[in-house]
Amino acid sequence: MSRGPIIPTGAERSYLRFQFAPAFRAGNTIYVSGVIGRGVDGAVPDGAADEFDAAFRQLGEVLAAAGSRFADIVDLTTFHVDMATLGDFLAVKARYIVEPFPAWTAVGISALAAPGARAEIKAVAVVSD
Repeated sequence: MSRGPIIPTGAERSYLRFQFAPAFRAGNTIYVSGVIGRGVDGAVPDGAADEFDAAFRQLGEVLAAAGSRFADIVDLTTFHVDMATLGDFLAVKARYIVEPFPAWTAVGISALAAPGARAEIKAVAVVSD
């Protein structure tokens, strides 16, 4: 069984500094760590929709580094600081996640590791060997 971290180009420093892999492959299953939407400057965008779009784009980059894609996601977990932004999140999510829809759990929380972040996306994908 193939097993090991997935570290997209540019994420090597974070992998070592924070001691976690952006994703980890175990056999044909890809476990994606939580992704927070950040702009090219590393800051969380001011607008909720822009933040969520950045998070899904970054999730796509991690999936691609693992040889996967959005259609391979079987389980999605999202953490939301303010459930009032769920409408914006759903609108952005609909551009990336299409039928057949994966399992999804949305959890309301009090804070995230990145100051000002509104949501974090965690995923599990299954790919062909």
